[in-house]
Amino acid sequence: MNRRDFLITAAATQVAVRLTGQTSSARQPACFFSKHLANLNYEQMGQAVSAAGFDGVDLTVRPGGHVLPERVAQDLPRAVETLRANGLSVPMITTELTSATDPNTRAILSTAASLKIPFFKLGYWKYTGNPEVSLRKAKEDVTALTALAKEYGITAGFHNHPRNVGLCGWDGKQVLEGLDPKYIGYYFDANNATEEGGVMGWEVLLRLASPRLKMAAFKDFYWDKVNGKWVGVACPLGQGMVNWTKVFALLAEATFTGPFSVHQEYKPADRMVAARADLEFVRKHLPTAHGA
Repeated sequence: MNRRDFLITAAATQVAVRLTGQTSSARQPACFFSKHLANLNYEQMGQAVSAAGFDGVDLTVRPGGHVLPERVAQDLPRAVETLRANGLSVPMITTELTSATDPNTRAILSTAASLKIPFFKLGYWKYTGNPEVSLRKAKEDVTALTALAKEYGITAGFHNHPRNVGLCGWDGKQVLEGLDPKYIGYYFDANNATEEGGVMGWEVLLRLASPRLKMAAFKDFYWDKVNGKWVGVACPLGQGMVNWTKVFALLAEATFTGPFSVHQEYKPADRMVAARADLEFVRKHLPTAHGA
């Protein structure tokens, strides 16, 4: 076994233990979203994320990301090996895949699967014109992508995102209805759910997602009037409108054990110091929610 294969196997085993909870010390992989470190190369990113105390990286594999789709076969193994050499896992990747016929879809899924990456985030389907037509289109595409995910043994995450199919929960449920829950599930985002669902809508969405919850995104925001227009303003975890006490309680109720990704849409003076603070916020509350 060469060095690369050893690192891949060891890291994959570590991720599997965390995801299945096979040991009492296992915990969900805490990932940092690589989108916020676009100016760093793989080695620099690995050092920064590891120093901030994270377990892994939610790696962008999309146009403009850390791994370009057309170079996934060459660059994803290199990125993963570098991150794993820094003691980090890669339990999930963020893609923009919306079609099984995309020229890069098979290459992305096959390469990720060969590296033992268990999860990937799908792209988005915008609401345009007739909502029912948009919903049917998303259902057709996700069905085909789920079939490919099953072929390669990797699980897709459907992300609830403002202005796109899945934003309100009921529509996302229709998209995933009838599809194999082993290979397609929800990538729940409490921030986005609160932004779209207000006081109660986010909770309904999370309860709908719970039976097949695969991944979670953690970020926060508050509403403010900027130049006469109400906008969502990103902020550190715990300083915004997301009801984290109830979010974590519901995640515990759902026995959620998948990876979570810390997003940092706000712009701190020191990104990694702020990232560590966000991570500490999650780790302080999530074990409590799980009764640890």
